[in-house]
Amino acid sequence: MSRRRTLSTKKKLALLVSAASVAGGGAFVMASTSNAAAPQTAAESTVCQGLATALGNNQRFIEGQRADPDAQSAARISNREAVVAQIKVQQEASGCAVGESAQDPQATQPAQVTQPSQAATTPSAAQTSPASSGQQVCNGSTVTLSGEGGAPAASSNQFPAGTKLKVTNLDNGKSTTVEVTSVSGSCALLNNAAFEQVREPGKFLIRRAVIEKVG
Repeated sequence: MSRRRTLSTKKKLALLVSAASVAGGGAFVMASTSNAAAPQTAAESTVCQGLATALGNNQRFIEGQRADPDAQSAARISNREAVVAQIKVQQEASGCAVGESAQDPQATQPAQVTQPSQAATTPSAAQTSPASSGQQVCNGSTVTLSGEGGAPAASSNQFPAGTKLKVTNLDNGKSTTVEVTSVSGSCALLNNAAFEQVREPGKFLIRRAVIEKVG
């Protein structure tokens, strides 16, 4: 009886050691999986870059409103803070680094009609169409979304409310004409509905765009 109890105890110890080994192996696998799923940065993903640019544009707009407030600044800031929160949700859902911000380096360039940019020289149906007769503006700017809801519209730091802008995505030939309805930190920033009309699936940034003032 004594020997049986001893063997039983040894078996229990062996089982415990095996279980510990399995648990350790599982922890290693989980750690490896966690490392493999590390959030992507803007430099690693076009999706993340677009979201980072959208976040940066909204943050810059908020900073501008706080630096030079007017009677409507509090309402604008509140609205944009809600947009910032939504963009961060999109960053997390897309596997991006949450809170990563990047500002469009072309956003503060003055609007003017100059020589066509390199992107604009690429032939496309949208460019050669008679409908593309507006004044080209925001040369060289990329286009992303503001994160705002509602009917298709745009916001701008250069054009007043009521201005009509035509945005053409040269990568897929899609275009949309929208009215500027609010102020932003970018030359031309599309809201969600307008961006959806010209975007490529899964992308939050239009690198090659033609922006025209048509009204």
